[in-house]
Amino acid sequence: MNPNKLIYLDNNATTPTDPRVVEAMLPYFTQHFGNAASRNHPFGWEAESGVDTAREQIADLINVDPREIIFTSGATEADNLAIKGVFEMYAKKGNHIITLKTEHKAVLDSCKKIEKLGGAVTYLDVNNEGLVNLEELEAAITDKTILVSIMFANNETGVIQPMKAIGDICAKKGVLFMSDATQAVGKIPLDPKELGIHLMAFTAHKMYGPKGVGALFVNRKNPRVKVTSQLDGGGHERGMRSGTLNVPGIVGFGKAAALCKAEMAEESKRLSGLRDRLEAELMKIEEVYFNGSKENRMPHVTNLSFKHVEGEGLMMTFNQNIGVSSGSACTSASLEPSYVLIALGLGDDLAHSSLRLSLGRFNTDDDVTAAIEQISAGVQHMRDLSPIWEMYKEGIDLDAVEWSEH
Repeated sequence: MNPNKLIYLDNNATTPTDPRVVEAMLPYFTQHFGNAASRNHPFGWEAESGVDTAREQIADLINVDPREIIFTSGATEADNLAIKGVFEMYAKKGNHIITLKTEHKAVLDSCKKIEKLGGAVTYLDVNNEGLVNLEELEAAITDKTILVSIMFANNETGVIQPMKAIGDICAKKGVLFMSDATQAVGKIPLDPKELGIHLMAFTAHKMYGPKGVGALFVNRKNPRVKVTSQLDGGGHERGMRSGTLNVPGIVGFGKAAALCKAEMAEESKRLSGLRDRLEAELMKIEEVYFNGSKENRMPHVTNLSFKHVEGEGLMMTFNQNIGVSSGSACTSASLEPSYVLIALGLGDDLAHSSLRLSLGRFNTDDDVTAAIEQISAGVQHMRDLSPIWEMYKEGIDLDAVEWSEH
């Protein structure tokens, strides 16, 4: 094995674009370059036809009507469109939204914006496995509640929420159910209608498609859901999202969806095998803690904390050879411990010492072997240098130590 080979284990942050997707996109940059909204000549028709095919491929992946797919620039925009769009559209019914403390920032920050606009938001706790308490959710719904927004699978832990049970509660109470399913679509089979989800955000770049293109599923019948557009202009995308469509990106998104549909079942088996081996070997290291839920999670991801080893420091020991993330990838510019892990009840020290390992289509057995070796060596190296680990090994109660200020 080449010790200098770069190993990418951060597929929850983004995935490499599949070469088959790139190939499908290329003609739409130079040959079929028309604007899909140009309805009066063949250049526009070709572009529109590419978009129509992609819309069908994406709808087919999640088993919905193609007319229920609204294209956006990504999942962040789709989350914003769903949450703010429902808040405006259903203002007469109420102004209360319910979500989880462990949601992606695109959802949490949209909810904060709604509070500034005079809306009311309830942020529910999760248990130590990261799961919502269904009784608490039901009790939080009032006659002013218009939307429950709960992510399908968590970006840091891979924990999957009990979607069907949540959908049933929302149906019983007559409120809309929205889900950020960015980490789940294309990786596991999911059908929003079967689960009672009315709005669902996802993106191409988490499923081997290009960056800069995403989608919002908006339920058309029983109930017919409407959202107010957040981008105004030519009234594209059935008036919900104006702007010239990113035709090459959408074509790539469609191709990525078709490939996921064909290969998902086999791929998730392969990835869970690799993930289980990676996890089992790393758990043999002393004082390693698993974060999340072993029963309810995505097949390709694990989140582990290495006691008394700072996650960012540990990543430095890999020679910059392995791409993983520590804490929260999207907010890793700050040294705050991951808010998702804190919500699971971890102390700052364990939250700071966490690594998220997320596997993907292009990872091999050799990648996993190399990662096990390098992460194990890195943890050992960090602990050898750590006076705190030494004190811990000597049986000193670190919580009782009085640290001086200087």
